Amino acid sequence: MKRWLLVLLLPLLAACLPAADEAPRGGGLPSEAHATLALIQAGGPFPYRQDGTVFQNRERLLPERPRGYYREYTVPTPGARDRGARRIVTGGQPPEVFYYTTDHYRSFRPIEPRR
Repeated sequence: MKRWLLVLLLPLLAACLPAADEAPRGGGLPSEAHATLALIQAGGPFPYRQDGTVFQNRERLLPERPRGYYREYTVPTPGARDRGARRIVTGGQPPEVFYYTTDHYRSFRPIEPRR
């Protein structure tokens, strides 16, 4: 599937998901984050070529793990002309831990996706 089509479809998928008041531990997530979590759990396809690439944890804000343990995924920001600053970072293959950042890796909070 074409990447531009996925970028257009992601907000539609987000609109079909339950409301943020059913969100994981740590408070509500935007609908776009729920849509990204759904794509992660489904194994893709992802709208951005950087999605699923290794997150190196250079900021050292996440627990120290071997290189390749963490992967990053874009959470689209409505109105942004680029990928924006929001990301979900997962750890493990398959993912066993999930973190959300709204400020491009300056802070993280753990999240738990719906199963």
